[in-house]
Amino acid sequence: MVNRTIVEGINAYMQRYPIVALTGPRQSGKTTLLKGMFPDFRYVSLENPDNRAFAENDPNGFLQLYDQKVILDEVQRVPALLSYIQTIVDSNNMMGQFILSGSQNFNLMKSITQSLAGRVALFKLLPFDMMELKSADLLPSDYEQLILKGSYPALYDRSIPFASFYANYIETYIQRDVTELLSIRDFGLFRTFLKLCAARIGQQLNIANLSSETGVSVPTLRSWISILESSYIMYQLPPFFKNFNKRLVKSPKLYFYDTGLASFLLGIRNEKTLLESEFKGALFENMIITEYVKQNYHNNLYHDFYYWRDSNGHEVDLLVSNDTAYDAIEIKSTKTILPKQFAGLDFLANIGGDAIRRKILVYGGDSSQKRTLYQIWAWSGLKLEFE
Repeated sequence: MVNRTIVEGINAYMQRYPIVALTGPRQSGKTTLLKGMFPDFRYVSLENPDNRAFAENDPNGFLQLYDQKVILDEVQRVPALLSYIQTIVDSNNMMGQFILSGSQNFNLMKSITQSLAGRVALFKLLPFDMMELKSADLLPSDYEQLILKGSYPALYDRSIPFASFYANYIETYIQRDVTELLSIRDFGLFRTFLKLCAARIGQQLNIANLSSETGVSVPTLRSWISILESSYIMYQLPPFFKNFNKRLVKSPKLYFYDTGLASFLLGIRNEKTLLESEFKGALFENMIITEYVKQNYHNNLYHDFYYWRDSNGHEVDLLVSNDTAYDAIEIKSTKTILPKQFAGLDFLANIGGDAIRRKILVYGGDSSQKRTLYQIWAWSGLKLEFE
């Protein structure tokens, strides 16, 4: 069994807020986690048509039955319920009264913002991070395996072949959720769009270009991307906004929350194909940046993430806010360390001055080093912590 890092934060905030909400992609382990943490809480899924109809048609009666110590799963299915929950928690001021969970972040967050502001502690559970896998002795021995397999719990708990898992994930979850929210008639076209997004991992997002390739309008593509972000399929890494006396690019970069899904969409099914693929470096970069994002959420931290690139092509893959300064991080899939890999870090440090606290290279090798000017981290030793 893999112990989830987020448990400590959830337990702490159950004593401080009347409501705790947990979001994350489908199959990230939300239900398993919450049932295991709170065995004395009743569990009600609003995916169940009978439960949903009860909550929609008689919210007062529903909450008289489930008025405390209850886990309400997929609560975004009945957003009107949250106003009634607000009334209950305001009247009794009981901490840890309701646990809400959902897999569509946009709808859930919108409802929470409107109805439960100040009453709810928010958490995000993504698929396993490397530290969780390592603590359970499940972290693959080389990064190629991790890229291909991805990090969804079912792949480790039930030993499901990863190609089968991702084929079913696309058909069962992505297709259903997206078509419900967007009323897409041609899912084949949408799947083509997904593949084109996977082929643009680590690249600046150019929606006009995607529109030309798919024949889909720019506004429609923006709505598709928004839904995929809210469903925790992909995310955008914003460019760094501070000038450092250089003209900066303004477009975000595109990444997937899981490299196994991205690899599947790219038709990469084994290590040989991955090693020969033009996407190997981009997938490695995706894996590392997403690892930072996962650890940030799972440890309930509040670091901001950016990439930096100027108009002359100088670039650093990742900037992580570190108090009042930033850690600059370059990501390379090679298993050897080369002097040229530090060029972007040095350039940014020269113009950024004290704003750049540490220069870090994360690479595909196994040995971490601490040098005078740089820190070098093996891919498997990445941990989001600061000195």
